[in-house]
Formats: sequence, structure tokens, C-alpha cells
Amino acid sequence: MFNNSLYLRVLLMLFIGSMHAQTFAKTIIVAPNTKVNSLKIAIALASNGDTILVKKGTYASHNTIVNKQVTIIGEGMPVLDAQFKEEVLTIKADHVKLDGFVIQNSKVGDLRDYAGIRIFQARNTTISNNQLKNNFFGIYISDSHQVKIINNTLTGTAQERKAGNGIQGWKSDSIEVARNHVSGHRDGIYFEFVQHSKVYQNVSENNLRYGLHFMFSNDNSFINNKFTTNQAGIAVMYSKRIKMLHNQFNENWGSSIYGLLLKEILDSHIEGNIFYKNTSAIFMESCNRNKIIKNSFLNNGWAIRILSNCEDNQFSINNFKGNSFDVTTNGELLENKFSNNYWDKYEGYDLNKDGKGDVPYRPISLYAQIIERVPQSVILMRSFIVNLLDKVERSIPSITPLSVKDDSPQMKPWKILSK
Repeated sequence: MFNNSLYLRVLLMLFIGSMHAQTFAKTIIVAPNTKVNSLKIAIALASNGDTILVKKGTYASHNTIVNKQVTIIGEGMPVLDAQFKEEVLTIKADHVKLDGFVIQNSKVGDLRDYAGIRIFQARNTTISNNQLKNNFFGIYISDSHQVKIINNTLTGTAQERKAGNGIQGWKSDSIEVARNHVSGHRDGIYFEFVQHSKVYQNVSENNLRYGLHFMFSNDNSFINNKFTTNQAGIAVMYSKRIKMLHNQFNENWGSSIYGLLLKEILDSHIEGNIFYKNTSAIFMESCNRNKIIKNSFLNNGWAIRILSNCEDNQFSINNFKGNSFDVTTNGELLENKFSNNYWDKYEGYDLNKDGKGDVPYRPISLYAQIIERVPQSVILMRSFIVNLLDKVERSIPSITPLSVKDDSPQMKPWKILSK
């Protein structure tokens, strides 16, 4: 029989235990010229559940280990400085919060990835409102779960041998990276073997390689980020079920540089993005069953470069405006579908006034195919002979892939709202 008296006593004991823990949680204050003049001393004095309040000042921090469940708050942006001797902080406990610090000057190493903040085998960690400066790696997350990286500024050295990645995730799950600004690092944001994570409302710019780079990382979302003027663009590789929604890929120019490089990406959704002034807006290799819909491709060199080993990809309701080449490939694209896109180069007509062209549009030009085979022929761009070749090819297709066509090209651009 259920014992109501016993049940009530158990509830009362749990309540008293909770109140007891809250009553004895304490705040430890760190300040210059006091007995507690370093974060390391404060952690040694702390118990799980305590708060450490660090007053304004500059504190040496040669790999301070946070191994207790504490909240660490900076007042007036105190500085934790590794003086190029070690990492600044390593978090090894669950339920740690770090807010309001300048984290700077980690050591640079060839054999070890020194970081401003390392999170190792931890859960429910929050890193927020910090400035990370001159660190080799900014924030390094490994073997961790439920980590939040919110509203931080990470500025690297912008020197190739002294720059690791800004925010790096390795072998982790359920990471949230939001409203951070990353610049001057090797890769702005780098994920490898990271699952079920969300990256949103970040700015990653002026990094030495990729603004965003991830591999072997499934079921992740990248929403409302801005990736601009990174020296190699964005690279997304060997992953499944990726959502890339309402991002901006801007001004990634140069040889072998892409707004978005997709390699062996499967069953993913790319929607509502803006690709503006990139050498190649999207480059696709061995990508299957992806949907590329409601995107704007504006003033790029190549809008879509898709290799013939890509299958069953859908390109619909996109705007192609001001691109030198809308689509190029290295062979036949037999199993990919283009439909209901707006192409500013379309010269067809709409006699029945339904908003769709009455004749198909073939986005791959003869000259684009020639450049794929002979890159040096780019010097002929916009010449009379190139215009003549394209006119003839559109009238009597022979070299361009017959399978690549949009049977329902739109007469007017789609109104695509970027969120």
C-alpha cells in the first residue's frame, strides 16, 4: 500500500536539502592586492554551486583549471592573461558559466593546440560576453555536450603560423554557437565529428582560410550567419542532413575560393541564402539528394559549379542575377533538376501570361564549357566572338548538356526575404 506519510517525509527532506545547498552557496571575490588575487586561488576555495566574482584588473592565468561546478563572472571586463606561456583556462567540470572577461595571449605551439578557453569532457557549459584576443585557438571544445558559446568576440593574430581556429568543436554533441564575431583566425568556425548542433547569427570574416569549415558532422544547422572576405570561403564536407538557412556568403574572391564548397554532402537543405560577389558561389562535388531553393545568386563569377558525379539535387525558386556564368559542369548532369528559377539571361517569352517562360532555359553556355576545359580562355570574356558562340549554341545545342534545363523559367525575380 502506498504510504502517504513516507512520501511526504521524502519530499520534505529533498526540499530541505535543496534549501540547505542554496543557503550555503557563497560568493568568492577576486581582486588585486587581496589574499584572493587570482582565479586559481578562488577555485581552490570554492565548492560546487559557488559564484566567483572577479573585479576589474589584469590577472596572470597560466592554464587555470576549472574543475568545480561554479559560475565565474567578470566585473568591468577583467583580463586573464597567459603571457604566451600556456593556455588561459581549461574547463573540466559540468555546469560551469564564464561571463565578462578578456581572455588573451595563449601560447602558440606546433605540437599542441593551445587555446584561450578549452572545454574538455564537460556538460552544460556556457561561455558568454567575453573578448578573446591573440590566442592560438580561441575556444576549443572537445568530448563535450550541451555547450553554449554566446556573444563573444574572437580576434586572432592574422598571422599564418600563429593562428589556429577561432571556435573549434571536436567529437562533441549539442553545441550552440550564437552571436559571436570571429576574425583573424585560421578557420573562423571549425567542426569535426560534431552532431546535433546549431550555429546562428554569427559573423565570421577576414579569416586566413575558411570562415566556416566542418567535416564528418551530421544533423547540424547553420542559420542567419554572415561569412565575408575569408581567404578560402566556406567548406562543408562529408556530412549528412545539414540545414543552411538565411546565411550571407559575400566577397570570397580568388583562385580556388568558394562562397560555399560542398563535398560529399547528402540529404541537406540550403534555403534563403544570399551569395554575393564570390568567385564561385556554390561548388558541388559528389553531392546527392540536396535541395537548393529560394537562394539569391548575385554578381558572382560562377553561380553554380556542379560536377557530373552529383545526383538527384534540386535547384528551385532561386534568383540568378548578374553572374558571369550561371551553371557550369564537367560532364552530363542527368539526375539533377532545375525548375522555376529566375535567370536574368533568359530571352524567352510568355505568351499565355502565366509568369513562366514558354520555352526552356539552358543555363550552361558554350563559353562556360570551354572555360571548364581551357581556363586560359577566360581572357575572351565579353568579346564579340564569345557572344556569337553563345547565340549559335542556344539556337542549335550540341556541346552543352541537353539534360540541364529549366522547363519553367520565371519571367520576374522571386521576392526572397532574408531573415
